[in-house]
Amino acid sequence: MNDISAFANRLGKNAKHLLKWARRQQIEAWRLYDRDIPQYPFAVDIYGDQVHLQEYDTGWLLPPDEYEAWLAEVVEAVSFVTGFPPQHIHLKRRARQKGLQQYEKTGAEGEDFVIHENGRAFWVNLDKYLDTGLFLDHRNTRRRVGEEAAGKRFLNLFAYTGSFSVYAATGGAVSSETVDLSNTYLEWAKRNFALNGIDERCHQIIRADVFRYLEQAAAEQKCFDLIVMDPPSFSNSKKMLDVLDVQRDQAVLIDGAMQLLAPAGCLYFSNNLRSFVLEAAIMERYQVWDVSKSSVPDDFRNKKIHQCWQIRHR
Repeated sequence: MNDISAFANRLGKNAKHLLKWARRQQIEAWRLYDRDIPQYPFAVDIYGDQVHLQEYDTGWLLPPDEYEAWLAEVVEAVSFVTGFPPQHIHLKRRARQKGLQQYEKTGAEGEDFVIHENGRAFWVNLDKYLDTGLFLDHRNTRRRVGEEAAGKRFLNLFAYTGSFSVYAATGGAVSSETVDLSNTYLEWAKRNFALNGIDERCHQIIRADVFRYLEQAAAEQKCFDLIVMDPPSFSNSKKMLDVLDVQRDQAVLIDGAMQLLAPAGCLYFSNNLRSFVLEAAIMERYQVWDVSKSSVPDDFRNKKIHQCWQIRHR
């Protein structure tokens, strides 16, 4: 067993720096700790006055009694350092995911509540699904989209709960399309739109398989000035006609999006597959800039949490 004080000390040190930073940044949801000490393989995220505590699957095996005692000690340390009561700490024992990713239900219900980020509001739930409704590592990219969206036609592919679209619409985009295959997450996006006073007549929510959507939109000669595409690494959703593998399918996805992009437009393409390599042919066809360094926020410092590229026509 490990000494819990090392974990508690690191939490305290991180909190001292990041609490002030989060206030300055006007954000209520941020990462406090991410496997900083290998013996404590957790991610600790603050959401307002609640904590999302995720255990990473390391394959370690402890006898059940020891394991439960260890987890209780971790929860106690998080409660002590943050000052939040144990009932505000939402623990997820995270097994490795095989492709279904954020669409997995946990079996718990949990309560929906609102957090604020850069003047926008979002519904989150820390219990019901593996993910919470807001990917914290894309906060910088969301802000960038909000800053660049004024007067533009925006497209959000693999939109999840529509947070990029919220930033685009509140940043002055004239229109947008928000595309995902999950009814659950598109309903969530609708609630995020309502929360931020977004007019769904100009900002449409579309349920579609992205591969099919790209073909259809090209046939209809749709055109966008700003596109965000953040696909899962893998997806074998029963609703999809094909299995998605982002390494294998990147050219189909990027070429499909670029076909819809206005001549002076910009595509942000991102994913969180650690081994992902962008194909040389894509870099030859388009102007490509790796913006990962500026897209990963300070609370994910030194973590390769995602990669992000800005892609334009030559």
